[in-house]
Amino acid sequence: MTKNLNTATLNTSRRNFVVGASAIGAGLAIGFEFPFISAANAAMGTGTTSMAPLATPEIGVWVVVKPNDDIVVRIVRSEMGQGTITGLAQMVAEELQCDWKKVSYEYPSPAESLKRKQAWGSYSTGGSRGIRTSEQYVRKGGAAARMMLVEAAASQWGVPASECIAKDSVITHTPSGRKTTFGKVSVAASQLEVPKEIPLKDPKEWTLIGKSVNRIDGVSDKVTGRQIYAIDLKLPGMLVATIQECPVFGGKVKSFDASKASSMKGVKKVVQVGDSAVAVVADTFWQAKTGMDAVSIVWDDGANANVSSASIKKMLEEGLTANDAFVGNANGDAKEAIAKSSKTIEATYFYPFLNHATLEPQTATAKWTADSCEAWVPTQDGEASLAAVIAASGLPAEKCNVYKVNLGGGFGRRGAFQDYTTQAVNIAKQMPGTPIKLIWTRAEDMTQGRYHPVMMCKLTAGLDDQKNITGLNMRLSGQSILASVRPAVLAANKGKDPLVFQGLDPSGEHGITYSFQNLNIDHAMRNTHVPPGFWRGVNVNQNAVFLETFMDEMAEAAGVDAVEFRRKHMQQYPRAIAVLNAVADGIGWTKPAKPGVFRGVAQMRSFGSYVAAACELSVTKDNEVKIHRIVAATDPGYVVNPAQVARQVSGSFVYGLSALFEEEITLEKGAVVQKNFDTFNSIRLSQMPKVETIIIQGGGKEWGGVGEPTIAVAAPAVLNAIYRATGKRLRTVPLKNSGIKLV
Repeated sequence: MTKNLNTATLNTSRRNFVVGASAIGAGLAIGFEFPFISAANAAMGTGTTSMAPLATPEIGVWVVVKPNDDIVVRIVRSEMGQGTITGLAQMVAEELQCDWKKVSYEYPSPAESLKRKQAWGSYSTGGSRGIRTSEQYVRKGGAAARMMLVEAAASQWGVPASECIAKDSVITHTPSGRKTTFGKVSVAASQLEVPKEIPLKDPKEWTLIGKSVNRIDGVSDKVTGRQIYAIDLKLPGMLVATIQECPVFGGKVKSFDASKASSMKGVKKVVQVGDSAVAVVADTFWQAKTGMDAVSIVWDDGANANVSSASIKKMLEEGLTANDAFVGNANGDAKEAIAKSSKTIEATYFYPFLNHATLEPQTATAKWTADSCEAWVPTQDGEASLAAVIAASGLPAEKCNVYKVNLGGGFGRRGAFQDYTTQAVNIAKQMPGTPIKLIWTRAEDMTQGRYHPVMMCKLTAGLDDQKNITGLNMRLSGQSILASVRPAVLAANKGKDPLVFQGLDPSGEHGITYSFQNLNIDHAMRNTHVPPGFWRGVNVNQNAVFLETFMDEMAEAAGVDAVEFRRKHMQQYPRAIAVLNAVADGIGWTKPAKPGVFRGVAQMRSFGSYVAAACELSVTKDNEVKIHRIVAATDPGYVVNPAQVARQVSGSFVYGLSALFEEEITLEKGAVVQKNFDTFNSIRLSQMPKVETIIIQGGGKEWGGVGEPTIAVAAPAVLNAIYRATGKRLRTVPLKNSGIKLV
């Protein structure tokens, strides 16, 4: 069922939009009668969730215009702090020509989407796709609604629609000067057919897209603590559960003794969940947690009980020279060219497992009966959540629904992976008719993640007598996410994981932005028992560290300035050169730095965007790094909300620098060692340098992403600067393992 849903929702063509919109064009909104709606809405505070009956009257599926001219834009992508909701609403409003001050939003539920033939397109909010892959049909949703409102007004006046214009939610008949508002004609407009031809504005005509408007997703509630997240949800008669999975991935429950926990205050039930977990259900979380601690569980750790970080590293090292490798990008004969070189350079890098570590641990609420199953989920992909509910509940799709609840962080953890949703349903099935809110402990969240894959990389380059690079060989050795998550993709690619080569591909949205006469990039797949996941930025994070620090090593060996060396190999990628030049100019690359201050630079293309970063830092006591400045340039083609892009870029450096200096998941006896933020640390506000963001709008047919690309250049820019400050090449992440501190 998951496959069917995901496949269908990927098709977001214009035809799909028109078909879906037409399906409801003849009537007003369909409201579901959901149990608990009133109480749940009261608990949710801001009320912008699918738990409410959809607002009316709707002008197509995307736009609701109320009689008082309030505009409700319907959006299925998830808001988790990145600003997608506001950006998408801006695009609808741009084409709608409405008063932005009156715009709010709501989430349609996945079941509502299925009922309407998936008219809203994909719910999946990941891969920096929120805006870039939905801009066409979202804009058409706004444009179609405007055309219908204008047509309704023109019909009432008995004039041609071509003589009417819309602006700021007011429709004007230009020859006569007559005016009406969107609200006054909204019901009539909702009765019209959705137009078949929907022209969009030329970007030169945009007045709202490209403007730094305020966000519409309740920022004031977030900063004042009023925002209700999934962990705060309360429903009538609800009980709270917590859970413990076998600490060793692949292990099982052998037996458990619940006698002590069952007699504790507030504990209602102790249940086994699947074959690998035990949960305790109680009146409150604390009672459930205390009860969980009292359950005596005997685990069958299985075949992975002796796996450790050391054994995994040994396996990866073996892959660096193994013969079994999938080629991702090659031209010429790199190995022969290197063998004939006057000089060779070689380096091996390591990038560890990383946890998403969302501030809100995994949480979901479910209520199951023999006739229905509902779930309240903080999800990056409502349809993936619905698929999980359908599969776990044993009920047909028409008897299931999912209501999207505010996310306390996502970063890729809450999209493709719905283990917590499945668990909530499985627990609820053992207490029919009772809403069960499952809350993971922090330790459970840290030890049962879907981790950024572990990877090693060996790079070898050759130089001729004129110090030109004759060839570059890059061997990746490590984990494949798709082998675990989407094995069908590997099967279609004869075993190769194309995602491993992000940032190194020959072309496309993750295409390499260098040209070498002889190049070979391949991957020795070495999978572990640790479940991998799509950690924000995914594989471009480690590939940028490998390639961009080695670019500096090659530049040094060639005796060429690092920026100039890059430009020499980037001539086929003018937009990549533009962002590199922007940060070089911004940091003052050609001018002397202050005494004791050193600079580094890196660039990359990922998720369709061109990004670069330059930094200035100093190192004291041989190990204390102070980053003074970061200049970051990004070219995603088009920018909807510049202020939000700047915030995303700054946030990317928080993420990228935390991974570089502090974060690592390690294994002992098959289990994750880290259980909280004291051992999986993030950088602090005082350590965070100012980020000076440069936005370049290169245009083009394809839009690039913003949420993830810049993370990749944070680490290599800093690593290159540290080398200039200390003379030491640091090739193992995180830097805390080398005694390096960010101060």
